[in-house]
Amino acid sequence: MTKNYDLVLLGGGTGGYVAAIRASQLGLKTAIVERNVLGGTCLHKGCIPTKALLRSAEVYRIVKESGNYGVDVPEAMLRFQTVQQRKQKIVNRLHRGIRQLIKKGKIDVYHGFGRLLGPSIFSPLAGTISVTYPDGRENDRLTSKNVIIATGSRPRLLKGLTPDGHQVLTSDEALELGECPKSILIVGGGVIGVEWASMLADFGAQVTIVEYGDRIVPTEDGAISQALTGSFKKRGIDIFTRARVLSETLKKSEEVSIEAAVGEDKKMFSAEKMLVSVGRMPNTEDIGLANTSIETVNGYIKTNAYGQTKEPHIYAIGDVTGGPQLAHVAAREGIQAVEHLAGLQVDPLDPGWVPRCIYTHPEAASIGMTEEEAQKDHAVKVGKVPFKAIGKALVYGESEGLAKIIADRRTNDILGVHLFGPHATELISEAALGRLLDATPWELAETIHPHPTLSEIIGEAGLAVDGKAIHI
Repeated sequence: MTKNYDLVLLGGGTGGYVAAIRASQLGLKTAIVERNVLGGTCLHKGCIPTKALLRSAEVYRIVKESGNYGVDVPEAMLRFQTVQQRKQKIVNRLHRGIRQLIKKGKIDVYHGFGRLLGPSIFSPLAGTISVTYPDGRENDRLTSKNVIIATGSRPRLLKGLTPDGHQVLTSDEALELGECPKSILIVGGGVIGVEWASMLADFGAQVTIVEYGDRIVPTEDGAISQALTGSFKKRGIDIFTRARVLSETLKKSEEVSIEAAVGEDKKMFSAEKMLVSVGRMPNTEDIGLANTSIETVNGYIKTNAYGQTKEPHIYAIGDVTGGPQLAHVAAREGIQAVEHLAGLQVDPLDPGWVPRCIYTHPEAASIGMTEEEAQKDHAVKVGKVPFKAIGKALVYGESEGLAKIIADRRTNDILGVHLFGPHATELISEAALGRLLDATPWELAETIHPHPTLSEIIGEAGLAVDGKAIHI
């Protein structure tokens, strides 16, 4: 059966469903093709479930440390099945909310696998979508004036370290753990790897990170990487950098073991579980790109600043484009793509406006350039303030960490803001607004921050850029 639309979304994750809702608001007849469930990786396999687990880990840690606040609590008991049940309740509730929003927008949803077709009798342009169903019923063909590809990504695998769902895991399988492992070896010290390391350490696991690069979270500012490394080591998390796992040495018995080349030496690692966390790869195979003129690079779809592919009526957003693999980026790109195809005035997304968050303990968050990046093209000035100088951090019982602002010495423009400490992922939004409004460190400092609050560190860091900080 052939059906006609103004816009069809291939993928119903964060980028896809947000774009569909915006299209509905603009009066476009819209459909989503989703082979799994609405909400995608972020809701079901990423952002939400991991943060739910991280919150439970945080509460468990706080209860165990309650004596520091003068509150004696009998020995804390971890009920991991209840932790998992709470996580799933949150996911289910949000999933119901998305379905209600889609229904409210009168958006059609096809629960099947969509493939792009080439020009045919149904349409002179490539981009008709054939939907196949797992139950074998007849395909639907969806013709549309515009298509947005939002098929997302999946965990990248290392050759020889195929996940088995029992001992060798990706983040997908780790989310379904029935109990917290006594020990875990995490291959990869990027954002996902360090979040799992922090969570499982709080739950009581012995955690080891093996990272191929020179440092963990290598894409973040060196000060953040150094601070996180120091914090992890104080918590008993072992970190090995410049380490290349030798997958051919993998062995499984009661524990999983593997050898790694660490610098000039080789070292054997063993743990109850292994988590392979080496990034994500785009879901672009078998979706019919070969039937179009769309170009890819290493599997990622090439687009212009508005999300258009080489087929101007076909857009791509989110993880499949090779940009920041963040849910809030996919959502913003989805809205911009819809508004562009609808003929509205759209400003391209500036990567410098995108905040990045790491939900470890303590948290890390940043926006803009690292100091290393900024020094390539700018004469920079830097302000740093430790959280221990902030009264609310001491009251809160979490004074570890710092704020760092990098500015252009000539223009005074803010180039980057980096936070490591309590509630950093919330505090970064002030810096994001500052970047949007092209603020200077002085303007951040002149903003009156209520006392006592953690947000005072932003104002202090703004003053510190010019050597005027009050409390250091």
